[in-house]
Amino acid sequence: MAKRTKKVGSAGRFQSRYGVRSRSRLRNVERQQLKKHVCPSCKHTSVKRVSTSIYSCKKCGVKFAGGSYIPKTDVGFQVDKIIRGEKTSSSILINAVEEVESK
Repeated sequence: MAKRTKKVGSAGRFQSRYGVRSRSRLRNVERQQLKKHVCPSCKHTSVKRVSTSIYSCKKCGVKFAGGSYIPKTDVGFQVDKIIRGEKTSSSILINAVEEVESK
């Protein structure tokens, strides 16, 4: 039986090349990219990535654009909160400025 990877996952194909940090980042992105996501219209976990930024629901057949690796980016979540009225755009800007200044 073939030997399986323990920690490296899909990045095992690179063996010892490119460094640990790059391979672990790639592994995390590919895990998010390949898993099934929740459909925004029918709310089932049946959304698959078709190509870069294009996603399709296997259940209801709706196609929509999203982020390159995941259907909804962090900015998309913030925009939804602003639209629903949970946050104001000024509070998000203040938090972003504080985050940049702390670095």
